[in-house]
Amino acid sequence: MSNDYYNDRVQEIAPQYLSLSFDQVHNNWAHYLPAILAKPNAAILDVGAGVGRDVSHIANLLAEKNHGDNQCRVYAVEPALQMLQKGQTTTQGQNVHWLQDALPALDKTTRLEISFDLILLSAVWMHVPVTQRSRSLRKLANLLKPGGKIVISLKFGMTAEEQHERKMFDVSVEEVEALAQNLGLFSKLESQNKKDQLGREGVYWQTLVLQMPDDGTGAFPFIRHVAINDGKSATHKLALLRVLLRIADGHAGAVLRREPSANGDRVILPLGLVALYWIHQYKDLIDHHGLFQTPNKSPNMGFMKDNGWGQLTHRSAADFRIGNLFVGADAKALYRALSASAQNIREMPSKYITLPNSDIRVFEVDAKTVRAKDSLFLDLDSLSKWGEFSLPETTWLALSRYACWIEPVLVSEWVKTMAGYKGNQDFSSSDKQHLLYQALKWEEPVRSTTDVRQRFDALASSQQMQCVWSAKTLKQKYDIDHSMPFSRWPNNDLWNLVPSDSKVNNNKRDKLPSEKTLSAAKERMQHWWASAWLNENGSNQKQRFFAEANIALPGLSAQNDSIDDLFEALLLQRGRLKDMQQLSEW
Repeated sequence: MSNDYYNDRVQEIAPQYLSLSFDQVHNNWAHYLPAILAKPNAAILDVGAGVGRDVSHIANLLAEKNHGDNQCRVYAVEPALQMLQKGQTTTQGQNVHWLQDALPALDKTTRLEISFDLILLSAVWMHVPVTQRSRSLRKLANLLKPGGKIVISLKFGMTAEEQHERKMFDVSVEEVEALAQNLGLFSKLESQNKKDQLGREGVYWQTLVLQMPDDGTGAFPFIRHVAINDGKSATHKLALLRVLLRIADGHAGAVLRREPSANGDRVILPLGLVALYWIHQYKDLIDHHGLFQTPNKSPNMGFMKDNGWGQLTHRSAADFRIGNLFVGADAKALYRALSASAQNIREMPSKYITLPNSDIRVFEVDAKTVRAKDSLFLDLDSLSKWGEFSLPETTWLALSRYACWIEPVLVSEWVKTMAGYKGNQDFSSSDKQHLLYQALKWEEPVRSTTDVRQRFDALASSQQMQCVWSAKTLKQKYDIDHSMPFSRWPNNDLWNLVPSDSKVNNNKRDKLPSEKTLSAAKERMQHWWASAWLNENGSNQKQRFFAEANIALPGLSAQNDSIDDLFEALLLQRGRLKDMQQLSEW
């Protein structure tokens, strides 16, 4: 798309676009809208939103339907900055979120980690070069919810001059449908030719509505195949899948970037984070429970080096988490343990997990040598030093969307695998296997709020404290609440723990705060964050606070230190949890 053309002519183009109504332009597919808007927590994306005519109309419909209590979100993507700014003016005061972004990558949009019920491409497809169309439609398909729709309008009758000035390319219905079929999308609607509403001679339009029938990527069956059918002598493959699932489910901000490849876009993660979670899940299994992870007579695995793992026997799995600081001999040992784990991941599961009937590796590891030092703070930056881990975007999305279904399969298969090892023969009988399930629990069974309570009590000695949810004054009796319910999304980060009136917390219980409730609490929540963690001089609490938030919440950079951006990301995460788990709201 020629951004310069649209930026230079925005004053001329905007009145033309706004002179037409949404219904005039989109009446051939608009009958799908009511059902989409009726969905709780619907998400709608307009790619190439221009000056905001369409998203403004959709936002108005949502506001009327929900009487202002709007749980749905509308996102507008526009690459041309001047058009985007005009669009922001058009939609001022409406529930529309603007992003300067573009096909085929849609980097900023993808970083939101949101799936959409409807994606609109109105007068956009002809701007996408033919060589970028396969990747563009794949990217859009990856952003769809199961059952979601992509609406694409195709322009015909372009002059050679227009194509040159505005960087337009020929389009065809057959091309789009062939690309869609390869991605598991089916054509829901193919409209008849429609005259140009601006009255341009020889110009006409056709509209395609493409729908995602289910997961549509083949990623979910592939994950299940590796977990259950793929040959495995040790637990390495299961371990890697579970590590990646835990990162996808709990650390949306861990994605360093996305890259195109011949077989589809790939997600790039810090290798050090994959290695850290590798240590986390094996630590108690081996050191505390004494469970063999291979059929060999020796319990030792390749990453258990004497100068690394062997010097951390006094540590528990809970210590290997984002936001923790290791110093002295423990730091040096952890450096070595992470390096050994990264090497083991590269040489074992990553090497042997391949595409079905192929020798093409699904996971790629680009490891770097890291020298051990006497201090290691666990955050996104430090864990990136070990290199990068790459996986297909479709696999990442499946792990993220279906974590609550995939994890039981992985754990069950892990239990069966361990029970078959000679070293674990005491647990081979079915009445003993519940002990193996207990050993595989990822989270500590107790929700620890001790540190936060201590901080609250210290502040309460010199200032008045408020319930984040109700603004009630808190005295001796109070609770520390997980703003995102721990039972549904186990997260014990500082940003997720807030002071609450006990009665209010009891009423909230394990419900997800609605967007309205969370937005109403914004000022009090941010005041708590600032006073508890960000105003501490000579403490690493601020560093820990942002390290945890920036990796857990979608769309934040590793360098983010803004609580406004953090709160916006929290709203996004709330929407993700609502969408993926259909939680009851409070």
